[in-house]
Amino acid sequence: MVDRYIYAVTQKLPQSQREDIAIELRGLIEDMLEERVGNGEIKQNDVEEVLLELGSPKEMAQKYRGTKKYLIGPELYDTFLIVLKIVLISMGAGLGIVFVIQSIVNPVEILDHFVGFIVALVTSIPQAVGWVTLVFAITEYYGGVKTKDLGLEKTWHPSMLSVVPDPKRRIKRSEPIVAIIFYVIVMVWFAFSSDFLGVYVFDGEFKEVVPFLNEDTFSQYMPFVLLLFAIFIVKECLKLITGKWTMKLMGYTVLINLIGIVVVSYLITGDNFWNPTFMSGLVQAGVVEEGTKGYNTVETIWENSTRIIVILLIVGLIWDSVEGFIRARKK
Repeated sequence: MVDRYIYAVTQKLPQSQREDIAIELRGLIEDMLEERVGNGEIKQNDVEEVLLELGSPKEMAQKYRGTKKYLIGPELYDTFLIVLKIVLISMGAGLGIVFVIQSIVNPVEILDHFVGFIVALVTSIPQAVGWVTLVFAITEYYGGVKTKDLGLEKTWHPSMLSVVPDPKRRIKRSEPIVAIIFYVIVMVWFAFSSDFLGVYVFDGEFKEVVPFLNEDTFSQYMPFVLLLFAIFIVKECLKLITGKWTMKLMGYTVLINLIGIVVVSYLITGDNFWNPTFMSGLVQAGVVEEGTKGYNTVETIWENSTRIIVILLIVGLIWDSVEGFIRARKK
């Protein structure tokens, strides 16, 4: 019960303070118990009375924190800063990669590429900060006040404390962080250099890019692509915030994964998504020669690429949901 109480209090505090406050709070509880029972046997009622005297975990956390009003509370603030740094660094890295590729492909216009890089940074950073703040503010408002899992209700009793989660149920921070970095970089690529997604042709030096996507119609799909990756980033943020698999988190994960499967299947199976002249572009670039075995192999792969992507996506997202369900069931 003491472990549960300390866990509930520290989850409402900044990450950097949790370990020290946990040690301090445990010592305080032990001193109060010793004062109450002396050298006698400590019973559950004694522990409950001490915890009731200290107050609910929410009240105790507020005493350590010294403030009550905030847009993003202390329990989310560290995670908010982590996600914000990840998004900004990943966005800068993605734009930097785009700038380098553009400069290599078209070195004559390197000054224009650099200006475009600066403009993209200036316009993208405020948007990224705003969207990340909005997501965490909404999470704080709708999720932060609903803290039954930590036993922070107004009418509080130590028996309402939940158990400290099984280590196998916890989510390693590295997992959602890596996913967020990947999604942000891919978003940047789709937003600023979709025409550079293709086969790079070299003939001693760079010659051209044969694009995978239909350059004439991809702008119609762009909002859906960016929105889809944004939803996936929200899913990873929820994992980072929660820190452990729960049935509620698993439900959100399943819902977002289903949306992802439907949206991606709709996008990539459309007639105007892929480059209709991809094979002829490879022939004109001299990559393959029509009628050869190599041409037939590439054509087969190209014609089945949509099916392969859909299958891999479904398998990956289903596994993500199943893994969440298995880990959420652990006590």
